[in-house]
Amino acid sequence: MFSQMFGLPEGIVSVVGSGGKTTLLSTLARELPGPVILCTTTHMFPFPEYPRIGGDDAGQVRDALEHSRVVCLGRPDENDKLTAPAMPFSQLLALAPWVLVEADGSKRLPFKAHAPHEPVIPPESGHTILVVGASGFGTSIAQAVHRPERFCALTDAQPQDPVTPELAALAITREGLSRQVFLNQVESEATWALARRFARALEHSGTQVFAGSLHQGVCRRL
Repeated sequence: MFSQMFGLPEGIVSVVGSGGKTTLLSTLARELPGPVILCTTTHMFPFPEYPRIGGDDAGQVRDALEHSRVVCLGRPDENDKLTAPAMPFSQLLALAPWVLVEADGSKRLPFKAHAPHEPVIPPESGHTILVVGASGFGTSIAQAVHRPERFCALTDAQPQDPVTPELAALAITREGLSRQVFLNQVESEATWALARRFARALEHSGTQVFAGSLHQGVCRRL
């Protein structure tokens, strides 16, 4: 189980990065044994399998959790994405043992470099997982990375250069956003070889590296 591999404690868990954040949130919510609130600090698509609550009424959230172990909290914007909940995160913690937060946006690209104001991790968050998409390895920085200019500044690379495991690891190390990284979309022997290169490039950073496939339900510590 992904939640056991990551050793998730009760509290607020923030998921940042790219290449599978929403799927990881859905997977964790399904695995965790107790009530879960799903929400965002930026924007995210709602989870159709779970009730959606848009207000700031704690009683309404509590009632919804009595009928559904997982609820999705946030107000819809003009694109029918959800925005941050109206209630403070400290109040959400009183309603459910786990609050899972999508704390980043990536325009559905496999890699992301972060602007100074990103990611938007709640101050109360006790655990952060950075997601990276292995499908972007070998593709140019300009095509595979959200905020490619920032990625280039972090790695001294050029936009036309391909993203290698070593470049991705260097950007992650220099940003220092999380001590847990999950490399998603690892679904072939060739991609597992790239995953091992990625883990080796991070081995002196103090980062826990996991790899696998949310689609296949596979997660390994590298």
